[in-house]
Amino acid sequence: MRTQNSKRKTQNYPLSFLRRKQGGSVLVLAVVSLVILAALGVGLLTIAYGVRHRAIMLRNDAAAMLAAEAGYEKAIFWMGQQQDMLSALQDAVPGTTGALNFPDGDCGYQIKLFTFAGSRPVYRVISNGHSGTFNRTVDVLVLQAASGWDMGMSKVLAGGYDTYPVHFTSGEIIDVPLHINNQHDNPDNRDIYISGSPQFLQAVAMGESRYTTGGSDKYASVMDLFDGGIYFDQPDSRITDEATVQTKVNRFKDSTKAQYTFKPVASAPVTSPCPAVQLEFFVENNIGKVRITDDCTVRGYKRNSNSKTWDFKLQPGTDGERSERYDIYAYHFKTAGNQGTTVPIEQTYVSQSFGGVESEPGGQIFVDGSVIIGGDKADQNGDQVVKGTISVVATGNIWVADSVVVDGLHDADGKPAMDNPNVLGLIAQGVIKVVDPGISEYSTGSPNYYPGPPAEPPGFDYVPIGRQDAGGWVWIGRWRSRQRVWQDAEIYDRHLPDPMVVEAAMTVGGGGWGAENVARPSGWWTYYGGRKEASGSQDDLVVRGTITEATRGVVGLTGSMTDGYNKKYYMDGRLLEGVLPGDMWLRGKYIPAPAGWHDYRPGD
Repeated sequence: MRTQNSKRKTQNYPLSFLRRKQGGSVLVLAVVSLVILAALGVGLLTIAYGVRHRAIMLRNDAAAMLAAEAGYEKAIFWMGQQQDMLSALQDAVPGTTGALNFPDGDCGYQIKLFTFAGSRPVYRVISNGHSGTFNRTVDVLVLQAASGWDMGMSKVLAGGYDTYPVHFTSGEIIDVPLHINNQHDNPDNRDIYISGSPQFLQAVAMGESRYTTGGSDKYASVMDLFDGGIYFDQPDSRITDEATVQTKVNRFKDSTKAQYTFKPVASAPVTSPCPAVQLEFFVENNIGKVRITDDCTVRGYKRNSNSKTWDFKLQPGTDGERSERYDIYAYHFKTAGNQGTTVPIEQTYVSQSFGGVESEPGGQIFVDGSVIIGGDKADQNGDQVVKGTISVVATGNIWVADSVVVDGLHDADGKPAMDNPNVLGLIAQGVIKVVDPGISEYSTGSPNYYPGPPAEPPGFDYVPIGRQDAGGWVWIGRWRSRQRVWQDAEIYDRHLPDPMVVEAAMTVGGGGWGAENVARPSGWWTYYGGRKEASGSQDDLVVRGTITEATRGVVGLTGSMTDGYNKKYYMDGRLLEGVLPGDMWLRGKYIPAPAGWHDYRPGD
């Protein structure tokens, strides 16, 4: 029997067979590789298509959002250009709706009044952006920006084109939001004037840039003074735009009850007569009232040279570019026996409606002329008390002849408490000034050519003065009339209180807030003016409210010639909620309300 080997013998295949077998394997491998590569290619194409599709979707979605935001920005810009936003909506001015087109999309937007937050108008801007099949919506509630102290410029008027800068100085603490317009000056200097180290505790907004056109930093040396922050390139207040102020005044006039719309006539035979209405605010039996005396005549007084006075106002028709001397308050007359009309403040209340949204009620008095606030007491001492919500608008000046405060609770620091409902708004197309109570004391022509006491115009009472005698005049003075000998008459001095207090939201379209007849030096040898003080050489002027003024007004002088008032200004935070229905805000900036921004995809 043959023994088998443990190893098999290798079969001998023909060489051609082996080559055919190897070629077939390569073909299979090639086919498999092609299939794999094809699958990978299809996968990569699918992925690339998906990525591209996703990129297109993201791009279109982003483009739709950007278009919606562009519509919102366009609406906000348009709102800032309006003279009066409420009037624009009421009159359906073109621009409350609009559209924008872009290479990758488009948008449509609309603006409307949404509601009132307290007394503050809240607007709604809705902008819908589109790109391809994608849609995005921006829906924002916006408010008009407000400050505690807005000024067209931090300068006082000096006649013609002349102005003088007003400096914030060491020791001053400005605890109020501040805004100053861009002066567009050349050379380009800081538009806020600082001497020493005052402290700004709340936000300061500047219309100008921080840098000059050459790139120099104008604010580098003072940045540490702005504890509340400082913001540049902010939209200007429109307080120096006559057309804007006129538009708001017109809306106010049109919405005031006819019986509280006055056009006084100056009929007393005096030099420089100015027609005015006298207002006296008081509380009786817990009811806020106002006594209105129409057809008063102010005896005006104006110096004969710009260099002799600080009493200027903006010249109408110049858009704030020029100023002129004006007739300050000397004294005023009313017709004999005219005791005025006394009404509860609530009788002056009205509401305004804008597109179906109604404002809260508030009092309104409109005077096509000037206004005097104060009574006929010799020693004014805060007798003017406002209980209620009321705004007073004058096309002329508002002369403050007594402290005027609001009724109700005040905080420990003296400001009206946040829940105090009583508010006074004062709006003048001229100036708002504290009168000098001393001009009527002097003999005619002295000092400084004051007008002196009045002659006796037949049929008129001399007011606001101090005492009514048997002859029927209300009068005052350290004098006896040369035209009439007073029998058994007591002589009274007229004073304003120290401190002089004004609690109001003040809007001054024709110049600045301040005091009249503050002394002005005209060389080392002489000076002109000089107020009568209650005590010493300088009283305190306390403001608890807000101020919007086209320019700074002279309040007082310090140093070698102390005169006028020492300023003590406090912001009444309640007034940032508005004074309805007399909304006179003039900032050209609108900002989202707290939690007022919403953006979304329709249908989400």
